[in-house]
Amino acid sequence: MEFLTQVRWSPYAVGVGIGILSWLSFLISRQPIACSTTFARISGMIERWFRGKKVDAKPYYRKITLVVDWQWMLVTGVVIGSLISALLSGDFQWQWVPSLWETAFGGDPVLRVAVALIGGICIGFGARWADGCTSGHGISGTLQLAVSSWISAICFFIGGILTAHMIFN
Repeated sequence: MEFLTQVRWSPYAVGVGIGILSWLSFLISRQPIACSTTFARISGMIERWFRGKKVDAKPYYRKITLVVDWQWMLVTGVVIGSLISALLSGDFQWQWVPSLWETAFGGDPVLRVAVALIGGICIGFGARWADGCTSGHGISGTLQLAVSSWISAICFFIGGILTAHMIFN
C-alpha cells in the first residue's frame, strides 16, 4: 500500500484504474463516466434556491432533471479522493497563488480569480456545446470508439498544448 503515499502515481497504473472504473461504470450503471452534466445540475439546484420551481420548467432542466445521481456522487468522490490522496502523500498545503502561476502572472489574486472564471465559463460552454466533457468524450467516448469523441479528444489536446504555450512561454 506504499503507492498510496506517493505524490505522483504511474500514469500507466492510473490509466488501468480508469479503464477498470469505466468498465465497472458500464457494467453496474449502464452509464459512461462523465461529469459536466453534474455541474449543470448543481447550477440548476443553486438557481432553484433563488427562483423556486420555475427552474424545473426550463427545457434544459426537464431534459437532465435536477437530481443527485451517481455522476453527482462521482464528482463528490473525485474531490474527496483528491483531498485524501494529498493528505496521505503529505503534499497537501494551503496556497492562494501557486508558484507556477505567480511566476507567469504575478501574485495578484484578483487576476487569478478573473482568469479562472473566464476559463471556467469557456470550459463549461465548450462542454455543453460538445455535449460532453473531457471525461465523457476523452475517456468514455473514445473507449466506445465514438468518432465525435476522438475528434473532441484530439481538440482537447491541441487546445491544451496551445494554451500552455501561450501562458508559459
